[in-house]
Amino acid sequence: MSTILLAHGYAMAPDQHWYPWLGEELSTAGHTVVVPPLPDAAAPDPDAWHKVLLAAADAAPADTVLVGHSLGGVSLLRLLQEHDTERHGAYRGLVLVASMAGEVGYDQLAGFFHPAFDWARIRAAAGTVRALHAADDPVTGAATPQHIMDFATRLGAEVIVTPDGGHFPTVGESRTELRHALELVRSLAEGRSHASGAERGDTK
Repeated sequence: MSTILLAHGYAMAPDQHWYPWLGEELSTAGHTVVVPPLPDAAAPDPDAWHKVLLAAADAAPADTVLVGHSLGGVSLLRLLQEHDTERHGAYRGLVLVASMAGEVGYDQLAGFFHPAFDWARIRAAAGTVRALHAADDPVTGAATPQHIMDFATRLGAEVIVTPDGGHFPTVGESRTELRHALELVRSLAEGRSHASGAERGDTK
């Protein structure tokens, strides 16, 4: 069984949205799920988030799947960039949910994107990468195709794009389940291929 480390999004918490549901589904399947509360989530500091995630990522990388939602995914990219792959080996995989490959116009979050990402180091450390994004994500907006292409080309990510879903969820909304994300995480944790929700007609 695998360890799942989930980094929540900006202005969110471990007990909100689809995080508890995902944790319960994966725990029932025998996996260990860790969702650390990231400090000052509404006014985040990249170094503070990095320290918490670094402390939480103490399981064997080869048995650990990293899951990042929104800004949590950006923090995991930085974690992977600083990971000593030669010494500790790569992670089992990375799932990015509504995450960003670069700045999205929020000045208070600019520090999460500087210095520039070393994509080669991240790719070497991440293992198998999968990404989930909605075409109508208001955070990435008109640049959504570029963020998706960056994950696909720079990280070799397999990407699922849904026609709607916003930011999974968008600020002011809630979402208690996210089955696309569950399928992506389970397929990595259990070492199997997956059939996308779009192929199954699953829109959740």
